[in-house]
Amino acid sequence: MEDIERAQTRLDNIRTVEPILGALRTISLGSWRTALSRGDDVRRYAERLMAMLPPLLSHIRPSPLRRRLLAGWRSRRKTPPSPARIAVLVIGSERGLCGGFNTTVVGRAERYLAELSVSGAQVELMALGTRVARLFRRYRRSLAWSGALSVTALPTYRLALDLTRQWLARYEEYDLDVVDLIYNAYRGTARYAPAVMRLIPPQLPSAGQVTGRSPDERGPSTELWPPPIIETDPLSLYARVVEQWIAVSLYGLLLESAAAEHSARFQLLEGATQNAERLIAELTLAVQAARKQAITREMQDLAAGAGLIGTRPE
Repeated sequence: MEDIERAQTRLDNIRTVEPILGALRTISLGSWRTALSRGDDVRRYAERLMAMLPPLLSHIRPSPLRRRLLAGWRSRRKTPPSPARIAVLVIGSERGLCGGFNTTVVGRAERYLAELSVSGAQVELMALGTRVARLFRRYRRSLAWSGALSVTALPTYRLALDLTRQWLARYEEYDLDVVDLIYNAYRGTARYAPAVMRLIPPQLPSAGQVTGRSPDERGPSTELWPPPIIETDPLSLYARVVEQWIAVSLYGLLLESAAAEHSARFQLLEGATQNAERLIAELTLAVQAARKQAITREMQDLAAGAGLIGTRPE
């Protein structure tokens, strides 16, 4: 009797949990698909922003304002000064149930920080996501900044824009040389890989890369016809477009990280749901078999008490 009660209790508990697992799985699937779709829209918008830069450059005169962003376009310099002041933002998750998602990105960050320490760079470590910040504190890493992600929604563009403006302001004041991002890049269903991406200084493509043709293919003149009409100050417009492009790039990485996170969570919840269904089936059979045995014993006791069955002679 005690075994039947224990099995029935387990069965009731699993039946209670199963709808929750199914709901979480459905939410993860929707967030995963939405992140991928929104990421495609962001990439198309970034391409349109890039197409605006070559015409603007031809109208910009040398100016001490925004000199660092403008120099980054013209010189194509990729190596920061030494020793560099580097901000490293590690993007994790706000919730669990995603396997080794956070430990993977923190492990990559630890290796990258070790590389930077050898070069003598001044590093500011930042974390986005409560789970990844908790891991860094467990490793006794001091954080210059940490932020939380939404528990119920995907990352917002406002978050990317606010961070971009803060970093660009420091970059223009020569208080910051580099901003690197470490995140889990989406590689397919439940597959991701930690990646490092340099956000600032912006790796802006040349005019030939934007149009998809080399200077020889474009001919002797690269001017557009008819020439674009620019009514705003070209330098201010250039700075605004670059700011938007960097913010959009950061937003795209946040969405990619979210897609990897929700894909991993969906896969784990899918497996948990299947295990719950299997346990329900097994426990249901076990409870039914135990009840049959109990009923059979009771009938045997009643029959023996009524004298319908007796003991075998020795």
